[in-house]
Amino acid sequence: MKVWIKFLLGTILGILAAVILPAGSETLKDAVTFLMTLCVRFGRYIVIPIVFTTTIVAVNKLRQIKQLWRTVKWTFAVIIVSTFLLTLIGLLSISIVKLPRIPITVEVAADVFKLDVKGLLLSLFPESGFSALAEGSFLLVSFILAFIIGWESASEETMFKPVFVLVDSLSKLFYNVAGFFTEIFSVCMIAITCWWFISFRTILASGIYNPLIIMLLVEFVIVVGIVYPVIVHFLCHDPHPYRVLYASTASIILGFFSGDENFVLPVSYRHAHESLGIRRRSHGFTFPLFNIFARGGSSLVACICFILIWRSYSSIEFKYVFWIFFASFGFSFLLGGLPSGGAFVLLTILCQTYAKGYETNFLLLKPAMLIICSFATVLDVVTAITGSYIVAVKTKLVEHHSIQHFI
Repeated sequence: MKVWIKFLLGTILGILAAVILPAGSETLKDAVTFLMTLCVRFGRYIVIPIVFTTTIVAVNKLRQIKQLWRTVKWTFAVIIVSTFLLTLIGLLSISIVKLPRIPITVEVAADVFKLDVKGLLLSLFPESGFSALAEGSFLLVSFILAFIIGWESASEETMFKPVFVLVDSLSKLFYNVAGFFTEIFSVCMIAITCWWFISFRTILASGIYNPLIIMLLVEFVIVVGIVYPVIVHFLCHDPHPYRVLYASTASIILGFFSGDENFVLPVSYRHAHESLGIRRRSHGFTFPLFNIFARGGSSLVACICFILIWRSYSSIEFKYVFWIFFASFGFSFLLGGLPSGGAFVLLTILCQTYAKGYETNFLLLKPAMLIICSFATVLDVVTAITGSYIVAVKTKLVEHHSIQHFI
């Protein structure tokens, strides 16, 4: 049975469980929340080992075949262009479509997120190199150490061959472990979807955020169903661009309901390699970077939400449109340490940066944070898979598989 079918069955069972179980039971909600948290932690358990070892192998191999800097250039080009494009789509969409205003609330923010750029930069180089493997959220910390080891191990192949062989074996081992984990994820989907649907029911029942939900759904269909396939078709000369979307199905399901980008990585690794045929030396390098920096989905959603908040208070002034665009675009690159909830944090940052009485206006959309982050995550997940495929094609590090052989 295909992996995505298992995930879909788990999703259906989760929704059925949410419908059948008593809605008002706090004990039940606590139990479902605990199971969901346990499943997400279980999924993220293997992320650092597989990212760290596979990045070392990827950098080593790319340097040996003299494709490292070509891969770097294509990766960051795709990251920047995709983020720019998604932010532009979000801005144009909300400029054309006039969503109903959100009723003003008087809720007071107890805790306001503040972006600590200095702390973020300092965290890249902890006091001990071994501490890089203890950071489970900000993958750039372990990625940098892995890059250094991969680079140096390729400088003296004979001397460091035993080290490379060990890391190569560990990478394959953790990949197999991740394969086992992804099979368990289909069962975890029951708890995750049950928790998600219980929370979503409350959002839907209010009716306030339904126009926003519909708009985000349309944005998802446009980007994933039209924009990305067209780009893949013309940029990669691929006559069947929807193969990439099909290979992303399991990651889309998992990303949407979990809202956690790190949680999706083991599944994306498998589909990149076994379905799309992206070689390990390519996806082992590109996926962590897309996970860290390619937050165009979060930028798109935050841009839409910020303008919706603005319109709920007053009419928008055209002269601030460019500020909204570049602020959403620029701040999105600083969300690497937030595998979940990044879109709402970006919205918070926009409100604080703009100020003028808007510092806590993000609270208008706080009740809808779940669905906002779900759409942002799923767009970022599809961007990572599509971007990695484009880079692999452009660097000729892909072996195309027949769609019948997709996992």
